[in-house]
Amino acid sequence: MTRLRPSSETCAGLFVTIDGPSGVGKTTTITHLAQLLKADRVTIQTTVEPSRGPIGKLAYDLTDTVTGPALACLYAADRYHHLQTEIRPLLAAGHLVLCDRYVPSALVMQRLDGLELEFLWNLNALADRPHLAVILTADPAVITARLTTKGPHNRLQRQADSSAAEARFYEETRDHLDRSGYRSLRIDTGPLTPRVVAAQIRRAILRLREPAAVELAADTAASVDGADR
Repeated sequence: MTRLRPSSETCAGLFVTIDGPSGVGKTTTITHLAQLLKADRVTIQTTVEPSRGPIGKLAYDLTDTVTGPALACLYAADRYHHLQTEIRPLLAAGHLVLCDRYVPSALVMQRLDGLELEFLWNLNALADRPHLAVILTADPAVITARLTTKGPHNRLQRQADSSAAEARFYEETRDHLDRSGYRSLRIDTGPLTPRVVAAQIRRAILRLREPAAVELAADTAASVDGADR
């Protein structure tokens, strides 16, 4: 099995990715998480894939008209460019980088386009492994209802039963990542508010940064949980 390039254990920063099915609440969760970490005086930078760079913009614009290996290669090219021009420099400068979608999303969304997991895994084999890969999940029926309310963003989300397929592919992807040396965290967002989910992720991040800070994170998570449930 091809392993992804290791994350740099000597880099000054921390690389955390957040993936999950469309409509699971990734962006809202990241917004709350960034606020919590800023309150901890952590120097953070949020980013997203496809990136805001030229290749990412092209990939986004062509998602509805380009399919299969061509689109997957375009997204992979954006990922490598994103790493080179934004993520690695930020990590070297000591930032905590939160990325909305990364390799796990590629291993799911392009499968909706008919590609095999092995092909996609090898295509992304040189991508840096994050220090923590968070995968958010929820019941497909809940996600479908959310997408119906806000509307699908692209042709992949407009496929019949796309939410159920995404949920299944994410379970398979997480198992694959775990076997390949990823440090992952799975959170079922169904019964939780985005603020509570963010507090759980914060605790995991603080454990990586400074184990002694976990107790403080636990206290904060408990207070947030009590306020939001």
